[in-house]
Amino acid sequence: MKTARQRSAVTLSVMASSLIAGVFPVSLVVAAEIFTEAARDSGIDFVHFNGMTGEFYMAENVGSGAALFDYDNDGDLDLYLVQGRMIDPERPLADALFPLQPGQTLFDRLYRNDLVIREDGTRSLRFTDVTEESGIRAGEYGMGAIAADYDGDGWVDLLLTSLGKTQLYHNNGDGSFSDVTDKAGVDTGNWSVGATFLDYDRDGHLDLYIGNYLDFTVANNKKCIAPSGAPDYCSPRKYNAQRDHLFHNRGDGTFEDVTTSARVDRGFGPALGIIAADFNGDGWQDIYVANDAAANQLWINRKDGTFIDDALLAGVAVNMEGAEEASMGVDAADFDGDGDEDLFMTHLEGETNTIYVNDGNGWFEDRSLATDLGAASKPFTAFGTAWLDYDNDGWLDLLVANGGVNSNPALVRAGDKYPLHQTNQLFANLGNGRFREVTAEAGKVFEQSEVSRGAAFGDIDNDGDPDVVVTNNNGPARLLINNIGNRNHWLGLELLDSDGRTALGARVAVHRSKGPVLWRRVRTDGSYASSNDPRVLVGLGDSGQIDRLIVYWPDGSVEQWREITLDGYTTLRQGTGSRVEQGTAGKTEPGT
Repeated sequence: MKTARQRSAVTLSVMASSLIAGVFPVSLVVAAEIFTEAARDSGIDFVHFNGMTGEFYMAENVGSGAALFDYDNDGDLDLYLVQGRMIDPERPLADALFPLQPGQTLFDRLYRNDLVIREDGTRSLRFTDVTEESGIRAGEYGMGAIAADYDGDGWVDLLLTSLGKTQLYHNNGDGSFSDVTDKAGVDTGNWSVGATFLDYDRDGHLDLYIGNYLDFTVANNKKCIAPSGAPDYCSPRKYNAQRDHLFHNRGDGTFEDVTTSARVDRGFGPALGIIAADFNGDGWQDIYVANDAAANQLWINRKDGTFIDDALLAGVAVNMEGAEEASMGVDAADFDGDGDEDLFMTHLEGETNTIYVNDGNGWFEDRSLATDLGAASKPFTAFGTAWLDYDNDGWLDLLVANGGVNSNPALVRAGDKYPLHQTNQLFANLGNGRFREVTAEAGKVFEQSEVSRGAAFGDIDNDGDPDVVVTNNNGPARLLINNIGNRNHWLGLELLDSDGRTALGARVAVHRSKGPVLWRRVRTDGSYASSNDPRVLVGLGDSGQIDRLIVYWPDGSVEQWREITLDGYTTLRQGTGSRVEQGTAGKTEPGT
């Protein structure tokens, strides 16, 4: 195997000559911190506004999310941040408990990544606000964002969920976007939070699943009381759930609502987290829906355009005690190295975050306690999350973004104006089916107590390790730059189908001379109300040896490569590898 560059060590000294006003020098870090917070220093000045007025509207503490995507095709990740506004349009801004800050606007923001990488490997990270020139004018009370090239023209588009109209923005390829919602026919008219693009029928076009939450309006706002007797936010059980929607891509820029014909209307709840993956290893994309305070759905693809909810039989509808939980964020990945997609989801304070371990056939076991993840999560209400290998040792770790939804009595007594804030968490995968909390080692940003919601994951500075954008409800966005991952070897992959489009749903098996096969999936969905880097990033530890790499393409074909550059990004296009016999995308490897 070739090595593009040696592992980079963490810089222990700061060289004044490297500092540029308004530019964050990503190589200048503190050795003790896993992550360094760099939003303001790199030009991200976004602050979320939720419009709270003391009415305890259900929607004001649910948003919002973010999207990491390369909208200008320059090879680095740009950032989209979703904004709120006044929920009651009849109320003036002066009624908000937290007034707008100087320079703060009630519009979503698009930031272009102007990353500079020098010949000596040092780099500077700078974001430029390009909202005005982008033409994006999101007029709804925003919730989330999901990015994908839905029309296959080579430019990544953007879907926005909200308390109101779902909006689809087409990337024009010149730095601007056009609102094509009505033309595309994807507006559900409901309160939507999570969504995913997937090719469920393997016709080469990305379809769309939108999860809808609750039937909430200002007019039907419920009044609820905390145990202390003070007004507080209601449980989602006080409102009716709304039906999710599945849209089939016609291939001409428009979508057909196939919710009923695909049979995904036969069960629904208050949907928040949505993720697509092949959970039973048959080579077809399934859909998992994380519902708030209701049983979850696992829509198994029947390969004929229809789905069946297998969540209860598969063991992922409720927890090990048979109880429905308040599921918010969700992610799927092979954390234990056995070749199948496991599930992790975040829950309410007093419950536990839940990890469901897949047996390879789509049957799951709740191992929240056995993995040591359950007890550590019980004091928190969690939203954004993802499996990420923060130290590139080959084992997928977990980051969890926390923030309450009901007033904390201690904070109320202290006179806190927004008594929901909590600290976030980081967990290291020990490689034996268990995790260790390493929040104390994660960096000073993990000491900040905020109302975190969305989390978008990706290699923002292109140095080979995962970085994170965390959004805070009624607070600033945080940019967490990873300082340690690229000490180890890594493999970066951009997977494109035969037409040159990002191959969402493709799975990669990295075979090494030592250790288990490393399985990764091309995706942008998961977490909470956010969109992630579609590139595959594989940590390789201190070994620079790969025997072969096998890609399971979404259409069922399988190819392998043996010569792959390490410690850098490589683009693999379908049809350019060595074809192998078709096999399942689970534990069994195809013959070579």
